[in-house]
Amino acid sequence: MPVLNSDYRPPLFFQNGHLSTIYAAVFRQVNNPGQKRERLELDDGDFLDLDWTLPKASGKRVVVLLHGLEGDTKRPYMLGSARALSSAGFDVCAVNMRGCSGVPNRLYRSYHSGATEDLMSVLAYLDNTRNYDQVFLKGFSLGANLILKYLGDHPEANERITAAVAVSAPCDLQDCLVQLSMPKNRIYSNRFLLSLRAKLKIKQSLYPELLSDDLIERVKTLKDFDDIYTSKAHGFIDAMDYYRNCSSLPVLPSITVPTLLLNAKNDSFLGENCYPHQIGQSNSALFFEPPEFGGHVGFYLRGNLYYNESRTLDFFNNYI
Repeated sequence: MPVLNSDYRPPLFFQNGHLSTIYAAVFRQVNNPGQKRERLELDDGDFLDLDWTLPKASGKRVVVLLHGLEGDTKRPYMLGSARALSSAGFDVCAVNMRGCSGVPNRLYRSYHSGATEDLMSVLAYLDNTRNYDQVFLKGFSLGANLILKYLGDHPEANERITAAVAVSAPCDLQDCLVQLSMPKNRIYSNRFLLSLRAKLKIKQSLYPELLSDDLIERVKTLKDFDDIYTSKAHGFIDAMDYYRNCSSLPVLPSITVPTLLLNAKNDSFLGENCYPHQIGQSNSALFFEPPEFGGHVGFYLRGNLYYNESRTLDFFNNYI
């Protein structure tokens, strides 16, 4: 499938990638569309909190939403998507990844960019308890990479997933880390670090034998966090091993589910490897749209719908 030309043109103010990113994350206001929480108990003794948004007439199709790094289902981009999709007749199952629902998860492990086993647990739960004819996926940033990784690693997913949308996906995690380490992104990396270090303190209170004060003090960068916690807690050798094994870029050619990848060219989080033009041209299932504007999970439009939301509706409607 050729790389898609995008007609997204925001107002002049929002053509700046940083302004688009910050406005959408900090200043956008979205009323809760009526989420109802359900706790999914996992086989390993942990849990996921699912926030459901159901249309007035609950139908036979559902969208599973996944948030980004240190996000949750209450972030504006998640609420906006839940509202738009439920208004269009989709049931929406928004997933709080482990430790992201406001309640610490039980195990030492948490979530990460390649934790496809948790997505598979949600899908298995839907298979076993709901009678949906169609299941769709939508993810943002870390959650977008996770969805792409799942679809690429599991070609059999085309039997259970109708279509998917990945927004601002860091397809190459090391490439994304390099970008986030640059001065231009210090405001974002510092914010992530503040939240991640706070969660390490909570983990320390639950598992003092695994996390010392000295280890936490050594976390000065995002790579430090992945070296000291993410990799060790999830079975990887170190941060680089985690990035190699969990990046979706190597498995994009294997995706067989119709998938829209929406990565803005002015997304300061993403490096060159996160724009897979050649793969988009050779894989008929992967629709790669790189708008000039949008920032990272930005995509401002006047009115109730942001561009990623209206584009998702257009894409999913092609497969209903």
